[in-house]
Amino acid sequence: MKRLVAHATINNMFFTIPTIMTWTRIVAIPLIIGVYYLDSLKVETQNLIATVMFVLFAFTDWLDGFLARKLNQTSAFGAFLDPVADKFLVCAALLMLVQMDRVNVLVALIIIGREIAISSLREWMAQIGASKSVAVHMVGKLKTTVQMVAIPFLLYNGTLFGVLDTRVWGDVLIVVAAVLTVWSMVYYMQKALPEIRARVK
Repeated sequence: MKRLVAHATINNMFFTIPTIMTWTRIVAIPLIIGVYYLDSLKVETQNLIATVMFVLFAFTDWLDGFLARKLNQTSAFGAFLDPVADKFLVCAALLMLVQMDRVNVLVALIIIGREIAISSLREWMAQIGASKSVAVHMVGKLKTTVQMVAIPFLLYNGTLFGVLDTRVWGDVLIVVAAVLTVWSMVYYMQKALPEIRARVK
């Protein structure tokens, strides 16, 4: 009986509607990458499909949080998986754009390196009971917003509505995202520094 209850609890944790939507962002990665291996498609078509897929799957980041609150299905596992799925999706897209020579390697390294560094910092701060010191700040949210606009622009890599050159704007926005990335990393490190110093002594 206890095993059945435990199994049901695990299922409820892993397979709520919001959590399933979060999982889709991870599943999306090979699908988006796979589009560029379909030689039967023109490059423009590949770009369009990859862009639409990225935007749709990225939208689930907002939607799963909304549904979790609306359906009262928030969970510790969902809170863990959500940022992991976001980082997987963004990092995979950046690596793909580097491969296609649409993003500078240094810019991608800054963004990906920051994600690794801050994730590690947050994990350590949580272990010592000081996670509030590195809670999400507005500069971090702004960084995320800018990069989530820049990436689909760079994936599309063309003229949108006959007016907007997405490659030019994507190049500008991804550099802005890199600057905000460094800014946010410095901010979080400054917030964590007192705790780090207290434990080094």
